Amino acid sequence: MDSNKLRLEQMDAVFGNLEERALPPAPAGGWLRAIRQALGMTTRQLAARVGVQLSTLLTAERNEAAGTIGLNQLRRVAAALDCEVRYVVVPREPLKKRLEKRAEEIARRRMGDVAHSMALEAQATSEQFRDAQVARIKEELLRGRWSKLWEPGR
Repeated sequence: MDSNKLRLEQMDAVFGNLEERALPPAPAGGWLRAIRQALGMTTRQLAARVGVQLSTLLTAERNEAAGTIGLNQLRRVAAALDCEVRYVVVPREPLKKRLEKRAEEIARRRMGDVAHSMALEAQATSEQFRDAQVARIKEELLRGRWSKLWEPGR
């Protein structure tokens, strides 16, 4: 098995059942504030534990709630709360499926161009023939270098 396919399968396995373990939505005021308040800790106390000014901590809490906090700062404040940050980018669908969809998009576009030319020459193809050609082109694309699927203009 080539390394691209192996990486694809490994990543899909990592994300395979993530939805079952999905995280709850963030609280309106952000996780830092929610956890700090649940622990009964004041902003002044947390600022001291982090080793920053009160204003810096307040800004960090606001930024976390707004989604603009930097990862390093988030990790520092989380550590002061005896928490850890788990950062993950989760594909909306399995990567293999996304790759197959991309190959099919390109194949359909190619066949659309051919079908249009043939129709202009009064040589229209049947839908069944077009679907078979799309499947053939798609498989050909998937056997090739996947990086070519993502080039602009494809």
